[in-house]
Amino acid sequence: MSEAHAHADHAVPIDGPPIALTEVAVERFRSVMQQEKLGADYGVRLAVSSGGCSGMSYSMSFENQARADDTVLEQDGLKLFIDAESAPYLQGVTIDYVVGLHKEGFKFVNPKATRTCGCGESFGV
Repeated sequence: MSEAHAHADHAVPIDGPPIALTEVAVERFRSVMQQEKLGADYGVRLAVSSGGCSGMSYSMSFENQARADDTVLEQDGLKLFIDAESAPYLQGVTIDYVVGLHKEGFKFVNPKATRTCGCGESFGV
Protein backbone atom coordinates (compact mmCIF):
# COMPACT_ATOMS: atom_id res chain seq x y z
CA MET A 1 0.00 0.00 0.00
CA SER A 2 1.30 3.44 -0.77
CA GLU A 3 1.77 5.99 1.96
CA ALA A 4 -1.56 6.44 3.70
CA HIS A 5 -1.56 10.14 4.36
CA ALA A 6 -5.00 11.50 3.60
CA HIS A 7 -7.09 14.55 4.24
CA ALA A 8 -10.48 14.82 5.87
CA ASP A 9 -12.25 14.67 2.52
CA HIS A 10 -10.41 11.64 1.14
CA ALA A 11 -10.39 8.21 2.74
CA VAL A 12 -7.67 5.74 1.78
CA PRO A 13 -8.99 2.15 1.45
CA ILE A 14 -7.24 -0.41 3.65
CA ASP A 15 -5.75 -3.33 1.72
CA GLY A 16 -3.22 -4.40 4.34
CA PRO A 17 -1.32 -2.66 7.13
CA PRO A 18 -1.23 -0.05 8.72
CA ILE A 19 -4.33 -1.31 10.57
CA ALA A 20 -7.03 -3.86 9.83
CA LEU A 21 -10.41 -4.74 11.27
CA THR A 22 -11.94 -8.18 11.07
CA GLU A 23 -15.29 -8.47 9.34
CA VAL A 24 -16.91 -9.07 12.75
CA ALA A 25 -15.37 -5.85 14.14
CA VAL A 26 -16.58 -3.79 11.17
CA GLU A 27 -20.11 -5.18 11.56
CA ARG A 28 -20.08 -4.48 15.32
CA PHE A 29 -18.99 -0.87 14.78
CA ARG A 30 -21.75 -0.46 12.17
CA SER A 31 -24.31 -1.98 14.52
CA VAL A 32 -23.42 0.38 17.36
CA MET A 33 -23.41 3.38 15.01
CA GLN A 34 -26.89 2.41 13.81
CA GLN A 35 -28.13 2.01 17.42
CA GLU A 36 -26.72 5.47 18.22
CA LYS A 37 -28.39 6.86 15.05
CA LEU A 38 -25.09 8.20 13.72
CA GLY A 39 -25.08 9.34 10.10
CA ALA A 40 -23.05 7.95 7.21
CA ASP A 41 -20.46 10.71 7.70
CA TYR A 42 -19.38 9.17 11.02
CA GLY A 43 -16.40 6.91 11.50
CA VAL A 44 -14.27 5.47 14.28
CA ARG A 45 -11.40 7.36 15.88
CA LEU A 46 -8.66 4.95 16.97
CA ALA A 47 -6.00 6.30 19.30
CA VAL A 48 -3.23 5.29 21.65
CA SER A 49 -2.33 7.21 24.79
CA SER A 50 -0.05 6.83 27.80
CA GLY A 51 -1.59 4.95 30.66
CA GLY A 52 -3.14 1.60 31.41
CA CYS A 53 -1.59 -1.23 33.36
CA SER A 54 1.02 -1.98 30.68
CA GLY A 55 2.06 1.58 29.82
CA MET A 56 -0.11 2.49 26.83
CA SER A 57 -3.83 2.11 26.20
CA TYR A 58 -6.15 2.07 23.22
CA SER A 59 -9.19 4.28 22.83
CA MET A 60 -12.06 4.38 20.37
CA SER A 61 -14.79 6.92 19.75
CA PHE A 62 -17.21 7.91 17.01
CA GLU A 63 -16.55 11.13 15.11
CA ASN A 64 -17.79 12.71 11.92
CA GLN A 65 -14.84 14.89 11.04
CA ALA A 66 -11.10 14.37 10.65
CA ARG A 67 -8.60 16.57 12.45
CA ALA A 68 -5.77 18.38 10.68
CA ASP A 69 -3.12 15.71 11.44
CA ASP A 70 -5.34 12.65 10.89
CA THR A 71 -4.85 9.84 8.47
CA VAL A 72 -8.28 8.77 7.25
CA LEU A 73 -8.60 5.15 6.17
CA GLU A 74 -11.58 3.17 5.02
CA GLN A 75 -12.36 -0.50 5.40
CA ASP A 76 -15.53 -1.98 3.93
CA GLY A 77 -17.13 1.48 3.90
CA LEU A 78 -16.20 2.25 7.53
CA LYS A 79 -14.03 5.36 8.03
CA LEU A 80 -11.15 5.20 10.48
CA PHE A 81 -9.56 8.37 11.87
CA ILE A 82 -6.02 7.99 13.24
CA ASP A 83 -3.99 10.89 14.61
CA ALA A 84 -0.30 11.27 13.74
CA GLU A 85 0.93 10.41 17.26
CA SER A 86 -1.09 7.17 17.44
CA ALA A 87 -0.36 5.95 13.91
CA PRO A 88 3.06 4.37 14.62
CA TYR A 89 1.65 2.38 17.56
CA LEU A 90 -1.28 1.12 15.49
CA GLN A 91 0.85 0.02 12.52
CA GLY A 92 0.13 -3.66 11.87
CA VAL A 93 -2.62 -3.91 14.50
CA THR A 94 -5.71 -6.02 13.85
CA ILE A 95 -8.94 -5.19 15.68
CA ASP A 96 -11.37 -8.04 16.26
CA TYR A 97 -14.63 -8.37 18.16
CA VAL A 98 -14.77 -11.41 20.40
CA VAL A 99 -17.47 -13.02 22.51
CA GLY A 100 -16.36 -15.19 25.38
CA LEU A 101 -17.73 -16.65 28.58
CA HIS A 102 -16.48 -13.78 30.73
CA LYS A 103 -16.07 -10.89 28.36
CA GLU A 104 -17.36 -9.49 25.10
CA GLY A 105 -15.68 -6.66 23.24
CA PHE A 106 -13.11 -5.36 20.85
CA LYS A 107 -9.72 -7.02 20.95
CA PHE A 108 -6.52 -5.38 19.67
CA VAL A 109 -3.93 -7.79 18.29
CA ASN A 110 -0.66 -5.86 18.21
CA PRO A 111 2.36 -7.77 16.88
CA LYS A 112 4.74 -5.08 18.23
CA ALA A 113 3.51 -5.26 21.81
CA THR A 114 6.20 -6.65 24.08
CA ARG A 115 3.75 -7.00 26.95
CA THR A 116 0.00 -6.83 27.40
CA CYS A 117 -2.30 -6.91 30.39
CA GLY A 118 -5.08 -9.26 31.36
CA CYS A 119 -7.77 -6.76 30.40
CA GLY A 120 -6.48 -6.57 26.82
CA GLU A 121 -6.83 -2.80 26.75
CA SER A 122 -3.24 -1.77 27.33
CA PHE A 123 0.16 -2.75 26.04
CA GLY A 124 3.87 -1.94 26.15
CA VAL A 125 6.40 -1.67 23.33
